[in-house]
Amino acid sequence: MKKLAALSLLFLSFDSQAGSGFRWIGTVAHSFHIPEHILTFIFIGLLLSVVGLTYRAKIAKVSNVVIPDKGITFRNMVELYGKFIYTQCNAVLGERDAPKYFQFVATIFILIFLSNLIGLFPGFLPPTETLNTTLALGCFSFLYYNVKGCKELGTINYLKHFAGPLWYLAFLIFPIEILSNFIRPMSLALRLQGNMMGDHKVLETFSGLEVLGLKLSLFVPMPFYILGLLVCFIQAYVFTMLSMVYISLATAHHDHDEAHAH
Repeated sequence: MKKLAALSLLFLSFDSQAGSGFRWIGTVAHSFHIPEHILTFIFIGLLLSVVGLTYRAKIAKVSNVVIPDKGITFRNMVELYGKFIYTQCNAVLGERDAPKYFQFVATIFILIFLSNLIGLFPGFLPPTETLNTTLALGCFSFLYYNVKGCKELGTINYLKHFAGPLWYLAFLIFPIEILSNFIRPMSLALRLQGNMMGDHKVLETFSGLEVLGLKLSLFVPMPFYILGLLVCFIQAYVFTMLSMVYISLATAHHDHDEAHAH
């Protein structure tokens, strides 16, 4: 009971600090004149690097990596995440291509998910509620699948996909297909940024709710924190799934007519 009371007081203190504009990284960002969302994104990247190095160190001490640890351990949690991502890759990209793009997919998902999730902690702003961050992620995905498409099919054959199945309509179809391709990073960015900004505004509103002078920030926002957690996962999942679909379309080995069947 004492622990619950202490946790409640801690949460309230965090909430009051967040409500007054306090940010854990804001002071550092102001001192170095670096936007806060960039520092938060770097912090998440460093955190993932530490997790990766720790996992690698633990694996190096294991005699048989096929046998999992007993119980809920750090290694089992990381490998559970890897299995989940590989299953998604296998479902969208197929057994042949899943190992090729697993690293990209696993990295982009956990990076976006943690960037979304950090906004649920008082005193932090999610980097993904800033268009600069989401547009950078969208451009990264855009460059990745286009480069992979050129490598898999050859640059000329890859560009032929945008020309359509009928040569005499190529002058009309090619610019439309190119335009739709260049819109993809912006659509990825706006979808992610809009949803995360909306979710953060809802949490901010209900966290500062008062009725007759009584602050209700302890219990009222709880359902919205649960919904916020769901939003964080869904938005990371949607971004990752769309990126995998774009990779699949860009790297698929099929004839010219089939390339435009979709």
